[in-house]
Amino acid sequence: MIDLDAFSPETRRLIAAGAVAGVYGLFCGGIALRETLRRRAARREVQALSQGAGEPVLVAYASQTGFAEELANATAKALSDAGAPVTLRELGAVTAPDLTGRALFVVSTTGEGDAPDPARAFIRDVMKDGADLSALRYGVLALGDSSYAHVCAFGRSLDAWLAHSGAAPLFDRVEVDDGDPGALRHWQGQLSLLTGVTDAPDWSRPAYGRWTLAERRLLNPGGPGGEAWHIRLTPPDPSVGDGAAWQAGDILEIGPRNDPALPHREYSIASLPSDGGVELIVRLTARADGQPGLGSGWLCQAAAVGGLIDARVRVNRGFHAPDPIRPLILIGSGTGLAGLRAHLKARAALGAHRNWLVFGERTSAHDFFHRAEIQGWKAAGVLERLDLAFSRDQTERTYVQHRLRAAAEVLRQWVTDGAAIYVCGSLEGMSRDVHAALVEVLGTETVERLTDEGLYRRDVY
Repeated sequence: MIDLDAFSPETRRLIAAGAVAGVYGLFCGGIALRETLRRRAARREVQALSQGAGEPVLVAYASQTGFAEELANATAKALSDAGAPVTLRELGAVTAPDLTGRALFVVSTTGEGDAPDPARAFIRDVMKDGADLSALRYGVLALGDSSYAHVCAFGRSLDAWLAHSGAAPLFDRVEVDDGDPGALRHWQGQLSLLTGVTDAPDWSRPAYGRWTLAERRLLNPGGPGGEAWHIRLTPPDPSVGDGAAWQAGDILEIGPRNDPALPHREYSIASLPSDGGVELIVRLTARADGQPGLGSGWLCQAAAVGGLIDARVRVNRGFHAPDPIRPLILIGSGTGLAGLRAHLKARAALGAHRNWLVFGERTSAHDFFHRAEIQGWKAAGVLERLDLAFSRDQTERTYVQHRLRAAAEVLRQWVTDGAAIYVCGSLEGMSRDVHAALVEVLGTETVERLTDEGLYRRDVY
């Protein structure tokens, strides 16, 4: 036992700093070990898929929130189980020489017709005029949501480009509207024709767990932009409950029980497993007829506190944390704070304090969600920098993109220092303007490099 009182105050501070550094090192080592084990398991799975006789089938996926990746994995497993060797690859890692033989593309569309961010390299480097794909036979599974005007837009444009470049379709494009099980069965049917295996079980979404609505709290009484609610859900048994493990960046998928026809709704998780439950920030929306939205209305009004909610955690690797040694710039507005909050909680636990939060909402008086927590992080040094943009607190509207432009020199320096940039929130109302500001400040080449390296990531909706 060391008697710290025997040392000078300066020595005691050095000992304390060394202890903190040691704990931080253990945290970082634990994360690195977990990631190494995950990658080894993934490599083993890929190697197993590649076994088999005959020409390999390329299964390429482009996913924004993880669902396309899930379906690509299921597609690859179905082919492998039938004896076909498979190459499973993210679309951004596919090159022109890969596009021969047979290929299946599982691609989502984000927002109003955009391709997922990980597909940018493929679009820029491979989808060019004059490509000769006459040696390719292909199929496309296009994921989308008909509540948006340009449903399945990226899948449709990919299909059109493949055909225009001379590739031969194995079958007509299959479109999946909001996880429609009938469309997924049709895709499975096409796989059966390819493999000759007709007795594979139907796919379905993994079963929802029964979570308890433990807390519901209005975050912005009197806010001019509509109600935003803090929602807390706990699994039946936090230690072994279904879906009780997640990390910052993951998504909670909820099946609202007030309308069985609605497949699911997705929300960015704002908490860590160590908090004992999943926390969300949910905006109560209204439909065209003035009635509450089916998903938000269920969570914010209809479901009883203490009642059960059908939910499951879905892994969203596209928004998982960067190396904790990297500086992290977190940008969001409104309920987009949810995904950023989880990352800040994780960084605080790791002692990673090179963090910059840029957050915007309507008014400081009503809409500064989790004000005390954020100000506490700033006071404790978890946040090295905090920029706030409350658009209606002054005559001229000010948004997060304006804060980024005003801090252009600082932004460029953070990126030079290796910072990752994570954006969470509305695609139409915020993300596009933030992207334009980043391009203006950093340049197109830098933004594309950050995207290719996985250092510019978005969880937008």
